[in-house]
Amino acid sequence: MSWTLKVKDRFQAAHFLKGYGGKCEKVHGHTFHVEVNVAVTELDKIGIGIDFTEIKQKLSEFLPDHTLLNEVYDFSPSAENLARHFFFELKKLFPVKEVTVWESEDASATYSENN
Repeated sequence: MSWTLKVKDRFQAAHFLKGYGGKCEKVHGHTFHVEVNVAVTELDKIGIGIDFTEIKQKLSEFLPDHTLLNEVYDFSPSAENLARHFFFELKKLFPVKEVTVWESEDASATYSENN
């Protein structure tokens, strides 16, 4: 048996994509939404795999709210790179399956080790 636990959070930040060659090369902002999927195969005595509150708390510690992402990271802060970064940070703490970063309601990038 296995379960997938999902938590979501969001943060607001600005970024630019150097070398993009389009309007996203200029500084612009998003309300980013982040979804984390964690795999569990066992439940504790009350039926919980990992407390959602614990996952959410750790996720919120990694989210760079109200920042210019290009000043926070030494990589290009595309949705793809952010998803990969958050994946590996959270993987240190939880059995993460995948992380999705949404730049808008209809555009996202998902990172997992299995794709």
